[in-house]
Amino acid sequence: MLSELAFSADDLALTRLAISPMWEVVSSFRLLIAGSSHPVHRSWLEQVRPRVAAAGLDDGWLARLIPAQGYLADFLTPPPVEPTPDLETELAVIRATPAEYVRRDVDHFAVDDPRRAALRADPPDRLAQVCAEIETYWELALAPYWARIRAVLDADVFHRARQVAERGTGHLFNDLHATLRWDDNTLRLVRRHCAVSREAAGPGLVLVPSVFAEHVLTWSRPPEPPQLAYPARGIGTLWEHRPVRHADAIAAVLGRSRTLLLIELAAPASTTELARRTGISAAGVSQHLTALRDAGMVSAHRAGRSVLYARTAIAESLLETAA
Repeated sequence: MLSELAFSADDLALTRLAISPMWEVVSSFRLLIAGSSHPVHRSWLEQVRPRVAAAGLDDGWLARLIPAQGYLADFLTPPPVEPTPDLETELAVIRATPAEYVRRDVDHFAVDDPRRAALRADPPDRLAQVCAEIETYWELALAPYWARIRAVLDADVFHRARQVAERGTGHLFNDLHATLRWDDNTLRLVRRHCAVSREAAGPGLVLVPSVFAEHVLTWSRPPEPPQLAYPARGIGTLWEHRPVRHADAIAAVLGRSRTLLLIELAAPASTTELARRTGISAAGVSQHLTALRDAGMVSAHRAGRSVLYARTAIAESLLETAA
């Protein structure tokens, strides 16, 4: 299938880049429930799948709205209202989705089930439940890793903006993905399951990089601008554990134990796990993590009965510089 999205001068002027937490929710959940491994995201899948299953999310609202293949509910990925909205901003838009949009999206699914029927019958009440499940999924699957994910997305947006500045929008479109081609003021999408056209979309275009998208995903609903979510550059380095060669310099400032804990948090971990790995007592680990959290270098995320600690962007930047 070949989709063609024509551009006027106004459409080009309204083309923008944005980062969307909800696109990461949708694309990561689809990858998660597909059941297969992934050459890049294998470590993430191995860590997250048990948490998601333990929380029952593999058989909840998201499983009904984001199947492993085919159509996924459009109301889950509204156009970002700003360049880098947080999750709560996007959830507020989802909660306010008009009932007719929700029902139209539900009607796209070939096979109905009780949950989708309930959503169709009472969109406002059920949307609140959907958003609550998204918050749970976010806390288990994405929030502990968001500093790393966001760094890759920010780098992609910076690269694309520089492409436009140096070589023009046409070069940007041609470089996004092998299935996209810019020619004669028209963006052509090949091998697409869902067609998108200017007649079925609003003006402009929103380009959204995603670390979990395996191919280009489209979204269109007039009068909103269409969206293209595309695989971000640099995902091959997303989960790399780079050695910190100048740890002694950091330890001179933070202390040896806190530096060791930051290094061990290359992947999110609990207090008990960190104590086992480092040989520091659980009480000592807890005390150090509290200090690091107060300094904005560590974040905490509830996962069932455990709390997972993760490095923040501040800590990632510090260790990256030292590496």
